[in-house]
Amino acid sequence: MRRTDQRRAAVFACYQSSVTGAALEDVLERGGIDPVKEGPGPERPPRPVQSYTRELAAGVAEHREELDRLIGEHAIGWDIDRIAALERCIMRVALYEVLHRPDVPNEVALDEAVETAKLYSGADAPKFVNGILGSVVKSFDVEGEK
Repeated sequence: MRRTDQRRAAVFACYQSSVTGAALEDVLERGGIDPVKEGPGPERPPRPVQSYTRELAAGVAEHREELDRLIGEHAIGWDIDRIAALERCIMRVALYEVLHRPDVPNEVALDEAVETAKLYSGADAPKFVNGILGSVVKSFDVEGEK
């Protein structure tokens, strides 16, 4: 599975956990978190969750408070709880990569997040996600971080 697909699978795992209240590990153990769309047909058996998906989802869970604080600080006029759960999860995964994966260029993390928002969220979501993530990364550039 490509890294793009693993990022999206991590977003979906975090989203499922957030919306259902299920433990993230339970969501990951059930498998079947597959962002690759296929046409109608019989249900496919669950796929094993890839290691990068697990790392991203676990990293988001571990650093959720930090990630939400950053999102909240840069979502001017928006309370974090008003942001749709899927967009929050998309931004959390991207920010986890920005902050904790030095091997992933910031531009890649942001681009992947925007593309995921284009595919799975409303029409305004990609611009919203890009604006917040861009603001966070820009603040790091000014402060001399990553």
